[in-house]
Amino acid sequence: MAKRRREYEVLIEDVAFPGMGVAKHNDREIYVKGAIPGQKVKVSGGRKKKGRLECPIREIIEEVDYKIEPLCSHFNDGCGGCSHQFIDYATQLKFKEKAVLNLFNQKKIESYEYLGIEKSEKQFEYRNKMEFTFGDLEKGGELTLGMHAKGKSFGILTVNKCQLVDNDFRLILDAVLKFAKENNLPHYRIMSREGFLRNLVVRKGENTNELMINLVTTTQMKVDFSELVNTIKSLPLKNELVSFLHTSNDSLSEAVIIDKLDILYGRDYIYDKLFDLKFKITPMSFFQTNTKGAERLYSIVKDFMGDSEDKVVFDLYCGTGTIGQIVAPNAKKVIGIELVEEAVESAKINSKLNNLNNTEFIAGDVGEVIKTLKVKPDIIIVDPPRAGVSPKALDYLVKFNAKEIIYVSCNPVSLVDNLVQFKEYGYEVEKVKLMDMFPNTPHVECVVLMSRVEK
Repeated sequence: MAKRRREYEVLIEDVAFPGMGVAKHNDREIYVKGAIPGQKVKVSGGRKKKGRLECPIREIIEEVDYKIEPLCSHFNDGCGGCSHQFIDYATQLKFKEKAVLNLFNQKKIESYEYLGIEKSEKQFEYRNKMEFTFGDLEKGGELTLGMHAKGKSFGILTVNKCQLVDNDFRLILDAVLKFAKENNLPHYRIMSREGFLRNLVVRKGENTNELMINLVTTTQMKVDFSELVNTIKSLPLKNELVSFLHTSNDSLSEAVIIDKLDILYGRDYIYDKLFDLKFKITPMSFFQTNTKGAERLYSIVKDFMGDSEDKVVFDLYCGTGTIGQIVAPNAKKVIGIELVEEAVESAKINSKLNNLNNTEFIAGDVGEVIKTLKVKPDIIIVDPPRAGVSPKALDYLVKFNAKEIIYVSCNPVSLVDNLVQFKEYGYEVEKVKLMDMFPNTPHVECVVLMSRVEK
């Protein structure tokens, strides 16, 4: 007989990133995912993760008096897309600030100017991209299309009322799911590697009103999608459908990988705008999922740059070069470096599209490419992946001896670790500002200005 894990009650007293409640039990801190200050919860078991004990909620014993009713009906159904819809937006922002500042305090990063957190212009219907998954909620159940269900490894919940996207996304999801059911199309099963339907990816240009649909399947069946295309074209969409694609993906990865791309309607890209610049977005292009939020995020970067018209700027981990192109009109020259070659090609295309003649984009590993550059930067902008700047890249980066470094991060945990390392090389944190790009989730963007301390 299996030994039952001991359960115990704890009071949530603080917050931690990302979206964790913090309690104490026997003088030990316990981190509880999804819990908020004031709740008394029952937890059990737990596991050590990065030096801390994380426990799941078994039961909420005492609820907080500031809880609100979620706008989206899927929240209480167990959708894993959102985590904090039961808290009003002002409180969400307060908790995000506290979680990030706690990280700074734990690493003893002090004496900087904290400029607060900027809220998202939209709290709902703000996402310009959503990647839905085909599956079933219960094994062998009816076909579903949507998001992973909380607490289930493979369960997919249909989210045709999702409030993070606008009504066009919801109409398209319904139409695609109906077509799949009427034609008895099976979803792909990861374990058996059998099935057909994998993902539905919908993107829109927030400032251009252009729509892209990308239906991702295996090659295990041949299906004529012309009826589906006509159905989608007849929907009362408020955005313009300019791209309907079919991606064949037989990889073992859960990620959307393009083995073959077919255009079912229109073209294989859409455009969106940020400020006065136009960006071509292909199926695999990275583009911030909150367009209005991205404009505010990049405005913070420009503010931190100050007067820089005579300065050389390095944009490291530049992706499709969005930041570099936005700051280019205020710089002498911008050099962007990115590992993904397709992203660099997109950066070059977009730079030409926007008539920018002071940008250069290079494909390669940041840690290797920066060793070959002869020009020296006055300002370095880094926007690394969630893991942060690697030790090798950081070592070469500081050798440029740039006066200022602007660090844009979607993961404050790896950010503060890097800031401690930068301090060892003589860089002090001057300013910190947060931008909430992801309302109703625990995630937040951080922008940090560092200056080199003269020795």
